[in-house]
Amino acid sequence: MTTSSLPQLRASADDAPQTRQLAAPQQRRWHWSWKQVWFQLHWFIGITAGTVLVIIGLSGATLAFKDELLDVMNPGVRHVPVETRAPLTPAQLSNIAATEHGQRVASITMYAEAGAAPRLFFAPKNGQRRGESIYLHPYTGATQPALAGAEFFEWTESLHRWLLLPRDPGRQVAGALALCLLGLALSGLYLRWPRRPLDWRTWLTFDPALKGRSFLWNLHAVAGTWCLVVYVALTLTGIYWSYDVVRDNIDAWAGKPPRMAQAPGKKGQPKEKAPAVDIGPAWSSFQQHAAGWTMASVRLPTRAGEAVQFTWLASDAPHERARSRMSIAPSDGTLTENEPYSQQGLGARLVNIIYPLHMGTYFGLPGRIIVTLASLGLPLFAITGWMLYLGRRKAKRAVQAQRAMLGAGAPGKTDTGLPTLVAYASQSGQAERLALESARALQQAGVAVDVQSLDRFDPAQLRQYERALIVASTFGEGEAPDGTRRFARLLQQTSGTPLAGLEVGMLALGDRHYSAFCGFGHALAQQLHALGATSLFPLIEVDKHDPAALADWSKALARCSGSAIDAIGVQEEASYAEWRLARRVLLNPGSLGGELHEITLTGPAGATWEAGALAEIIPCNADGSDGEAGSAHHAPRSYSLASLPSDGELQLLVRQERHAGAQNQGHGLASGWLTRFAPPDAPIRLRLQANPAFAPALVDVPCIYIGNGSGLAGLRAHLRARKRAGLARNWLLFGERQQAFDSICGAELQGWLDAGHLARLDRVFSRDGETRQYVQDRLRASAGELRDWLAQGAIVCVCGSLHGMAAGIDAVLQEVLGQEGLDALLAAGRYRRDVY
Repeated sequence: MTTSSLPQLRASADDAPQTRQLAAPQQRRWHWSWKQVWFQLHWFIGITAGTVLVIIGLSGATLAFKDELLDVMNPGVRHVPVETRAPLTPAQLSNIAATEHGQRVASITMYAEAGAAPRLFFAPKNGQRRGESIYLHPYTGATQPALAGAEFFEWTESLHRWLLLPRDPGRQVAGALALCLLGLALSGLYLRWPRRPLDWRTWLTFDPALKGRSFLWNLHAVAGTWCLVVYVALTLTGIYWSYDVVRDNIDAWAGKPPRMAQAPGKKGQPKEKAPAVDIGPAWSSFQQHAAGWTMASVRLPTRAGEAVQFTWLASDAPHERARSRMSIAPSDGTLTENEPYSQQGLGARLVNIIYPLHMGTYFGLPGRIIVTLASLGLPLFAITGWMLYLGRRKAKRAVQAQRAMLGAGAPGKTDTGLPTLVAYASQSGQAERLALESARALQQAGVAVDVQSLDRFDPAQLRQYERALIVASTFGEGEAPDGTRRFARLLQQTSGTPLAGLEVGMLALGDRHYSAFCGFGHALAQQLHALGATSLFPLIEVDKHDPAALADWSKALARCSGSAIDAIGVQEEASYAEWRLARRVLLNPGSLGGELHEITLTGPAGATWEAGALAEIIPCNADGSDGEAGSAHHAPRSYSLASLPSDGELQLLVRQERHAGAQNQGHGLASGWLTRFAPPDAPIRLRLQANPAFAPALVDVPCIYIGNGSGLAGLRAHLRARKRAGLARNWLLFGERQQAFDSICGAELQGWLDAGHLARLDRVFSRDGETRQYVQDRLRASAGELRDWLAQGAIVCVCGSLHGMAAGIDAVLQEVLGQEGLDALLAAGRYRRDVY
């Protein structure tokens, strides 16, 4: 597979010259995968047709137990006390009704159950499609009271079948809605199809402990799976009645005679008078030939010489429409035609199943209950679908409002010049926060600003501005943040001085523990100057959250705006809270590597974070003292969180660092404090920090998690979050030294694999084989499956050591995708790293 075949990734081998002039920025072309197309169709149909389907579902559920409800509302009407005398025959009942009501009787339905009231149908009057019906007392022939609630159920049936529209157009609209329900059911099945489709837990288990959007999505998806078969049956059977072309073709295949259009008679047109016929002999003959009947519909002749038509249901009939037919001469009771249901053609019997399947009666009472519950479930899907849709809209509007607020300027102040570009290159989110805070401060000073992330910025766009303020983080040893690598590469390939006239101010963030301190900020400033830009002020370096350097940045912004500026970053120091060391557990006793401990902390009530977040910890010396001589405290250290708030505690995986010499008793400062020196219940100064570059993927796309050593911490939190959200298409590649000693969290990982939460688990132990193999080698060997997962929209998350593992994974992805494909993966937010 080439990179061009991957959805959302575009690669070209001949459009990247090594040196080029800045050209006008080109708009990006978006390429949706099939899954994205189906998702858009699913939600669009869901919030449009799905809302009307709620009406059809509720009305169908109301009709499911119509007869039982009518009996409850009308006691003694359709069932009367059983008497010792014989019930009246159809001939007696029809003569009584014809005399009492002065109308011709068309048919009468008899029931073998003692005390059941027969139902009599009169011939339709002129201008009517069907005649009136009444219930008769089986022993006296008296007309029973009209059924209370019958008109409501007739109205409900009209709503269900035709949406209260005229009959023919209403049927077609209802049929279109049935097709929409079928589309929703099948597209929903496609959208949640797991990597392990044979694992029933993946399909049918719901986690009630989920909250927020994850709860809604899991409920929507799992309930939809439970109802899927029912909805397919309801829609396919409903379409049969909605479209004549469908019904006529199915009936023709089944060998049924063509339907005759039943048109209402014209008003004033005289109708031929039906002959007076005694159907008594025919009824006696029927009872002799139809042993075990439970219900019989008796249609009276309309012309002289016609037979009496019987349609009847046997006691052993498989469903309510498994009806036999019989014709009997009224004069002498001669049987002229007998067609038991069992002898009817297969096609005719299959067509007769359609109605029982639609109502659920084919499976008896359990089937009716299931269909009713599924029908009542349609409002659930509409509500959860709307809530998910509105949640996405709300989040999008919040982002747009923030952007609009930043670009609106301060009230009462105007700036007629070009806006100041405030750009950021961020890995963990600190640069983004400082950039947004700086933009707000400038806005309040009356400066128009335009906030941009360099992740989605083209160097050519710099020509649109006269002034740019850039907050740039350095990643690792002088590297650009992951998302900014494309921008840095394109800028490096640019020549000439196209940025002449652009003034740039740079805030470079870094860590002095790395040799290339603020390396990317310096490299970016140097390249911008080489292209003609000039400095607004000297580059400002920030070591971690150095308040003095941030104060210099605030002063520089004040000089640029000509107004006082509130101090930037002052809330950073105040945001540390006191946590307590609850326990620490050595996870790899006997390992060739350093000790790896699971550190468990308890902290302030209500503390919250999401998977991928970081804990910034201010360490102490071995003796518990703070800082070094002349400093308030040590610089903070960052660790990936290995747990979720729902776990009830904060967990870290910390590798104990050792070094030669007596300083701190030969231990790393932070790792030594956490893994050895801090006593139980010791206070730990900690700040939770969001990490947008390593945000969790709580949407139904595949995810590939890759890490080694203590990097399992961040991956474990991600996988726990995905498990709570019911998202099971996960592939974990994890590397350590020896399986016997370094099977970190082995039971939890194996449990996820057995339960289907992990579609694939690759554990690579570098010291166990004759030749050393690492996770990047296993990924390279699985390049074919890697391409397949990426083609399905997979997100790649890497957590662990920057040198060796992360660099190796980067090389494999570049081999598989090419540089342009890798850049596109980064730009789409599908390559997320938390490496150190």
